[in-house]
Amino acid sequence: MTNPYVPILVMMGVAALLALGGVGASALIGPKVYSRAKLEAYECGIQPTPHAVGHGRFNVKYYLVAMTFIIFDIEVVFLYPWAVAFHGLAVFGLVAMMGFLALITVPYIYEWRRGALNWD
Repeated sequence: MTNPYVPILVMMGVAALLALGGVGASALIGPKVYSRAKLEAYECGIQPTPHAVGHGRFNVKYYLVAMTFIIFDIEVVFLYPWAVAFHGLAVFGLVAMMGFLALITVPYIYEWRRGALNWD
């Protein structure tokens, strides 16, 4: 009998090899044309300046969009395994997931009140 973790380790090794191979291949055979625009810092479509426009802050909408993505991404990541193991978790799983969903609604309501869901 072999160790049950061997296939996982082999898969991790293959994934690492493919990732490093892709990065290495692009470094070797990719174009090496550098321009001033390519070497500048890129900050979410806004021209980087020493200070924000009018010495104020960036618009909070950028951060709210990122927060929305993270909130819903985390929610989906936890909902799929819960749905798969729903019968085995019984009442404890249901109560835990309802608590999680209640906790997730707090940032959602915050973003809703701040106007992150209203697209201009």
